Amino acid sequence: MGKIIGIDANEANVTSRVGISEYAYQILLKLYKFRENNLNEHKYIIYLKDQPLDILPQATIWWKYKVVKPKRLWTQIALPLNLFLTALKPDAFLTLTHYAPRVSPVPTVVSIMDLSFLHFPETFNKDDLYQLKNWTKYSVMNAKRIITISKSSKDDIIKFYNVKEDIVRVVHLGLKKIDMDKTSKSLSDFGINKKFILFVGTLQPRKNIISLIKAFAILPVEQKDNYQLVIIGKKGWMYQDILDAPVKFGIEDKTLFLDYVSNSELPLFYKEASVFVLPSLYEGFGLPILEAMRYGCPVITSNVSSLPEAGGDAALYFDPNDIEDIQDKILKVITDSSLREEMITKGTDHYKKFTWEKAAKEVLSVVEEAMGKKESGK
Repeated sequence: MGKIIGIDANEANVTSRVGISEYAYQILLKLYKFRENNLNEHKYIIYLKDQPLDILPQATIWWKYKVVKPKRLWTQIALPLNLFLTALKPDAFLTLTHYAPRVSPVPTVVSIMDLSFLHFPETFNKDDLYQLKNWTKYSVMNAKRIITISKSSKDDIIKFYNVKEDIVRVVHLGLKKIDMDKTSKSLSDFGINKKFILFVGTLQPRKNIISLIKAFAILPVEQKDNYQLVIIGKKGWMYQDILDAPVKFGIEDKTLFLDYVSNSELPLFYKEASVFVLPSLYEGFGLPILEAMRYGCPVITSNVSSLPEAGGDAALYFDPNDIEDIQDKILKVITDSSLREEMITKGTDHYKKFTWEKAAKEVLSVVEEAMGKKESGK
């Protein structure tokens, strides 16, 4: 017998999606598809601050949208009041972001991507940090179940919030399908005229991009003269030092910053790059690792947090605080063709383990578990 599942899907109700908004959107689409194909009998109430965009699934008798006002302090006031006062309550409430209802009359399941704000508080502005620390804490402490995206993040949640291990579930992210636009630009249109080393991610301190720039700067002259360093990513915060680094280390003519590359064009870069480098100091998962592997690009990345979990045995790893180690791994991949081919083969096998269908099934299983158990789990 199906039950009613309420979902906070505000993160999915946006046109430009990265990170947690992409997670929310993909999980929502797959849950809809499961129900559409009669794989369960649940009914869904999708709670939003604004009217649903056309990109969201069409409303049906078993999939309803509910716009709750006011938007200000939505998870603290408007949403809890609606859940308590409405006659038709969901049997469980799933939030596809860090912030669950401040109080709830039904079991809640919260999605926590990572705890980077606790590891690197200095990289967040004051207001965002206050909200992340306080709102995430009450969401976790009031949750019947917690979904996170890596074993590393699970360990962090247990450590920082002192919750029992059995209420935290790891659901690995999936990979969205990207169809290359037939009219896509060529690499030369972006200013790429030689072999290149690739980074994709938001420009922010935690991504450790300056260390990558330093590592490129100390490559042997032969390699440095024949390669470009291509950095794709929107400006996040505290990014000026990153933009200034190529000049500081004498490689401004070999470094290319691309603020925006469309989803249809991104595969072109993965396919043509000699190596993809993700030197982050911390990641909740590291999805670009799998994206690179999908398109046949060998990956080297940091040996910290969840990154070895994302890369498995298909990637090479370095100490993100050791510039010479980063340089050494880059040099190995771009000069050893047999190693590169071996990494590409392993990567092709590895990325196939991660799908959004699998992720959504696991999310649904966690919600069903929360509905079916009466004990608090803490």
